[in-house]
Amino acid sequence: AHRHLSQANHPLQAIEEEEKRGMLQGHHDAARVPVRVWIVMGCAGCGKSSVGRYVADFLQCPFLDADDYHTKANVDKMAQGIPLADEDRWPWLHRLAGVVDQHLSSGLVLACSALKASYRAALAASPSVGFIYLKASKDLLSERLSMRQDHFMGASMVDSQLSALEEPVEGVEGRRVVMVELRRG
Repeated sequence: AHRHLSQANHPLQAIEEEEKRGMLQGHHDAARVPVRVWIVMGCAGCGKSSVGRYVADFLQCPFLDADDYHTKANVDKMAQGIPLADEDRWPWLHRLAGVVDQHLSSGLVLACSALKASYRAALAASPSVGFIYLKASKDLLSERLSMRQDHFMGASMVDSQLSALEEPVEGVEGRRVVMVELRRG
């Protein structure tokens, strides 16, 4: 039985809806585990860091950006427009999984691409981890990335990000998923 993803036009609207249902910060019904760690996920340029900070402020918990945990070799590769392979990503994902585990009781919002189901499974070994999926079109991602200053991920990486993306499906992956579809305007 698949549940439909929660959808909203504004990230905080989706989080407020979850709060009303009692899913954030320890309130839950008997059928669900409370979400303590939210991973804001999506392709480069979707706004993970901005939305993540916003959600962390709302939840009054720490915010971390997975980009800060990349090795210099990974950052250099991406800066050259070379997509990371799984062998580049796994050590990074294991570091992040340790960070997530350290915050399961205290709470955390983590901005992380988490493009594949296997990556999300590595990050979310606990049912106390949920995902906020920021869905955006190729045009919007390209536009946003082309306007970025001082970031290693360029617009040339959009195609590789979209081709690697396996959209999360609530129930299939066994985790709470809130989808926010991003639009211009």
